[in-house]
Amino acid sequence: MRTELGQPATQSLPIVSLVRKVINGPTMGTRYSAVLYAPSGIDHREVGRDLQAAVDAVDAQMSTWKPDSDLMRLNRLKTGIWCDVPSQLGAVLAAGLEIGRLSGGAFDIGVGDLVSAWGFGSNPAAERPQATANPGPRRPAHLCIEMDTERLRVRKLTNVTLDLSGIAKGFGVDELARVLGSHGIAHFLVSIDGELRASGGKPHGTPWRVAVEKPKAGSREPEGVLELTDGAVATSGNYRHFVDIDGVRYGHTIDPRRQEPVVNGPAAVTVLAETCMTADAWATALLILGPSTGGAIAAAHGMESIFINRPHDLVLGTARRVGPTKEN
Repeated sequence: MRTELGQPATQSLPIVSLVRKVINGPTMGTRYSAVLYAPSGIDHREVGRDLQAAVDAVDAQMSTWKPDSDLMRLNRLKTGIWCDVPSQLGAVLAAGLEIGRLSGGAFDIGVGDLVSAWGFGSNPAAERPQATANPGPRRPAHLCIEMDTERLRVRKLTNVTLDLSGIAKGFGVDELARVLGSHGIAHFLVSIDGELRASGGKPHGTPWRVAVEKPKAGSREPEGVLELTDGAVATSGNYRHFVDIDGVRYGHTIDPRRQEPVVNGPAAVTVLAETCMTADAWATALLILGPSTGGAIAAAHGMESIFINRPHDLVLGTARRVGPTKEN
């Protein structure tokens, strides 16, 4: 189903007797939300426990803020040593490395050192990192990591610090969707920050409505409203999270090829894909690549995208039906 920005969808869904419920909880330094329609006999407390357990597992495996996470355990290992990883972490690592290859290194899960150096990690930088003054050759993670998918193990070929901040929340959203599906719930909208996934539309025949946010720091104003029945959507923006270094403000999205934050790219990019994990990673990649190169790559890989350039000019890619996180 395709709809133009702000226009109503015409597809209707069968009317069923379902009860609306909203469940939310803490995860990854923010909160998740699940808006769902389910038969009245479903135990919503059990559903809520399963949702929380799912996102807790993602956080325990992939957090860079938890020293005992599986990811940080991998980061501490020396090169050449195989490390067994849980299946979920293995899936996210494999996807991140593949998107790194497809994006020409614009998306790179091996930016942990740069994230910390620029003050966006758990150890804020006191000054502009020296690495950016004379950046040397940098190998992206997909050239530094070897994966044995059959045995679920990973090893570093060269020294690299992994950071899954650009893909883990999307995977967390997919896990929320998986849990609801396992409970037989077909109509829902789940989200973590700017990443969301919809299923089934609303049971009375209307799609979910989501707002494309205006890239304006300090406020949440809609650029437009889009409608979504099924699919995953993620937004990457460079207008909310900043760090001030030597009197200069830098956005949090780092171009791994230049080893410094994106300065002149679009303010935000929204991507629609089959999984939220994929949409999440590609939203970051397209923000770095920009509307010309990024839009072409998105179209070539069958993805839909919206680029919002400065100062709030809406530049549409191939999509008219997606947007970030304001839920109705």
